[in-house]
Amino acid sequence: MSKELEKNYNPSEIEDRLYHKWLEKKYFHAEVNRDKKPFTIVMPPPNITGKLHMGHALDNTMQDILIRFKRMQGFEALWVPGTDHASISTEVKVTDALRAEGIDKKEIGREAFLKRTWEWKKEYGGTITSQLKKIGSSCDWDRERFTMDEGCSKAVQEVFIKLYEKGLIYKGSRIVNWCPVCNTSISDAEVEHEEQAGHFWHINYPVVGEPGRYVEIATTRPETLLGDSALAVNPDDERYTDLVGKEVELPLTDRTIPIIADPYVDKEFGTGVVKITPAHDPNDFEVGKRHNLPEINILNDDATINNLGGKYAGMDRYEARKAMVADLDALGLLVRVEDHTHNVGTHDRCKTTVEPMIKQQWFVKMDELIKPAVEGVKNGDIELIPASMDKTYYNWTDNIRDWCISRQLWWGHQIPAFYCEECGEISVSEETLCTCPKCGGKVTQDEDTLDTWFSSALWPFSTLGWPEKTEELDYFYPTDVLVTGYDIIFFLSLIHISEPTEHMGEKPFKDVLFHGLVRDSQGRKMSKSLGNGIDPLEVIDKYGADALRFTLITGNAPGNDMRFYWERVEASRNFANKVWNASRFIQMNMPEEGIDVKNKPENLTDADKWILSKVNTLAKDVTENLDKFELGIAADKIYEAVKDKIAKADGQVRVGEVNQDATSANITERGMGFVNRFIELAKEDGKTCAVVGNDYYVNLVKDNGDAKTADIIIEVAVPAQ
Repeated sequence: MSKELEKNYNPSEIEDRLYHKWLEKKYFHAEVNRDKKPFTIVMPPPNITGKLHMGHALDNTMQDILIRFKRMQGFEALWVPGTDHASISTEVKVTDALRAEGIDKKEIGREAFLKRTWEWKKEYGGTITSQLKKIGSSCDWDRERFTMDEGCSKAVQEVFIKLYEKGLIYKGSRIVNWCPVCNTSISDAEVEHEEQAGHFWHINYPVVGEPGRYVEIATTRPETLLGDSALAVNPDDERYTDLVGKEVELPLTDRTIPIIADPYVDKEFGTGVVKITPAHDPNDFEVGKRHNLPEINILNDDATINNLGGKYAGMDRYEARKAMVADLDALGLLVRVEDHTHNVGTHDRCKTTVEPMIKQQWFVKMDELIKPAVEGVKNGDIELIPASMDKTYYNWTDNIRDWCISRQLWWGHQIPAFYCEECGEISVSEETLCTCPKCGGKVTQDEDTLDTWFSSALWPFSTLGWPEKTEELDYFYPTDVLVTGYDIIFFLSLIHISEPTEHMGEKPFKDVLFHGLVRDSQGRKMSKSLGNGIDPLEVIDKYGADALRFTLITGNAPGNDMRFYWERVEASRNFANKVWNASRFIQMNMPEEGIDVKNKPENLTDADKWILSKVNTLAKDVTENLDKFELGIAADKIYEAVKDKIAKADGQVRVGEVNQDATSANITERGMGFVNRFIELAKEDGKTCAVVGNDYYVNLVKDNGDAKTADIIIEVAVPAQ
């Protein structure tokens, strides 16, 4: 051959150079081509504040393998990349940067703050994108989108107005997850439940008119009794039948509250009596609605007790808890305190304990909107992989609540609602209003922005040009598969199905491929608090992107967690180096003019036939695995086959059993050639190069019966550490 492979493989010298060359040549770019069948993946957008973690690496490696596979099968394969504006985390970062300069964001105002945030985005927002390129993501970077770019923003506004006009978006008072540090509502998906050691405080409520008689309740949040509206018992609980309809004195206040009967109460749990605090518990809120109970919010936005808290007003929630428990004890109303471990909701961004709180917010009615997402899975239009995810999926859909979409932030899509200062009319408009359409009075726009997920829910079609009727939207939509972690099933699956179906009239994709979490070697979730996180870029710097990718894919099963072992990364490196050397030996023995691997070899020996049959069988098997999204099984088969068969073929070349010019070239090109690293060195062909990425790949080819043609049918990552 005219160019010999280097003696040793060094990924740091090769990866970036080849990847940039492939970008320059637009090998990953897709165009509308009516002569070919499209295959589309839209990347779930990572946050612009984010940095590459193991979850990103796994998720995008899986997407990359699928898109490369389809390119090699001859599809017009489009992988659309993009980033999310990440309202809360971005606003926090910019606010902190301003604070470090002695600037309060409220002093400079919204317009100046947004200008500063766009500057921050320009400077730092591309970090995650460059890191995704580092792991070899073969996206069509010419089509990169941002959830707040002009087109996506137009789509968001149009969807909001459309849903509002249909009565599916409304403003009302409901329980939301409130973060007292970030001072905003957050979604269920942003609440992490962590096990914490706490207590059950047993408290006596005196029965009105019956001196010496008490009703005992147990609570984990005694400070919220200031907002109690009732005590509730199960209607079938004979212990309390005579108490239903009576009242009790609310401790530490001058109020009395009723005792009601409601089937929500579990008579076997605790004392069989629960305090009902409609403004601070979602279940209590529903009970309160059924019984027309008052909703008494006793917290300020920063989680201090408000002016309804009497002498506890102004205290932090935990300070008030301590003071109230002491006062209850002094009054003889504290029965006992039990140790109790329970799950507590915390904000995934700042780790603050979230407060359920009643707030006037904007909501999406989910009971109707969710129906296509349920029906699509039940009737088989959408397949969840693995099928065991169906149960978790239906658990979400069966217990869906209206989705709070408003956030008390400046960075994001400002809600297009305008309030008249004269008549109180609420007007939702695409245009910025200055006067009320009803009375001509002055109007002000709602200061809140929309939940980040509201815009990313439109991602499968807004990235292709909607609401405009673009050629790309007509050709590439619906997309084919969504790859996502099981831990965010609600938003990336439910909303990404229901919203596109509502606006496009058809399901956004055919399959949802779930993956698990990448845990440490002890099976623990990687986290900053444990200090057990592993930086993918550290792995790449030491061993190369291929080593990382292959380690993440081998042994991986849909929906299952996996453990990360450095030993496996090293094993992948050793394996790839072995293949590099075998490929190097074969190329060294090729004639100067090269070999036409598209022609069938002549004068096949038994060894030729054996190794070629193994390659063909492997091609068939691995294609079947990838068609069923069994990426881990496919990678394992390639690992075993290459390790066994290519080494044997190498040995046969040495002893002359194989027609080394033809069969070895076929094995290298068709079966065991690591296209990614070697394609530029061995053979640069526009079609072949168009399917390669930043990793080692095994190319398997299938004979179509035409001696002069062969379709490349698969490409699966095989790393070199």
